[in-house]
Amino acid sequence: MAGKKQGGRAQAREAVVAAVDGGRAELVPDRERPHGWTLLIDGAPQSHVDLDDPSYLDFSYQRRLGHIIDLVAPPGRPLQVLHLGGGALTLARYTAATRPRSTQQAVEIDGPLVELVRRELPWDRTWRIKVRGGDARAGLGKVPDGWADLVIADVFGGARTPAHLTSAEFLHEVRRALRPGGFYAANLADGGALGFLRAQIATARSAFAEVCVSADPAVLRGRRFGNAILLAADVELPLAELTRRVASDPHPGRVEHGRPLADFAGGAAPVTDATAAPSPAPPESVFR
Repeated sequence: MAGKKQGGRAQAREAVVAAVDGGRAELVPDRERPHGWTLLIDGAPQSHVDLDDPSYLDFSYQRRLGHIIDLVAPPGRPLQVLHLGGGALTLARYTAATRPRSTQQAVEIDGPLVELVRRELPWDRTWRIKVRGGDARAGLGKVPDGWADLVIADVFGGARTPAHLTSAEFLHEVRRALRPGGFYAANLADGGALGFLRAQIATARSAFAEVCVSADPAVLRGRRFGNAILLAADVELPLAELTRRVASDPHPGRVEHGRPLADFAGGAAPVTDATAAPSPAPPESVFR
């Protein structure tokens, strides 16, 4: 929903508020970008969209996922991408803008949220983006074998990743949906002792040959609750360029891989469906 122009100046925009399955959704206008909006659910920032420039990524974690989208294939080559968790479709928009003719599927359980985004933040209908309703793991199960070049998991319910999207069995389904040489990326949130993140690294290392994690150094030290981006594949990861880009971001991050990452995991056991738990709830202070 873009602010209309009158007399050469953009009219002030108001926040859009709606009840969705996940709680209270707010679309808050970005005062620095004329057609930029931030999506919040129950006060927790979820994503940012600039309707004028879908290649713009405002949130640090989305920028790191954008680097992955840039690096998993030669520039400009179309990708087949599965997004588990739709939100405002920020990363699907980014992929469509930077890799024309890409084919994408997004699975989002919150139907009213999808309708809010479709109405207020419409995307280019020529983009090959199909949004499916339903649970992320159930939607993953409907994807044909070997369909995806990239699977991105960015699913939060009540600011927590659901337990059934954290297990080795879930990653088995991810591997089935990936083509040979495909990549898996996940947005994970943790803090303090980082037990959840360590277990997710162990789970990914049990399923894929190569794994790395990028995050703010303060998060990796357990000094701050925040996001960590996990990238996994059975082929060589684009570590050198990913490390350079993450370090050059407005909020610089660090990439861990190999022995340092194994040491960081600290002997954590892989998660199974029987032992899975949701990611920890963020402290209230995170969103103040």
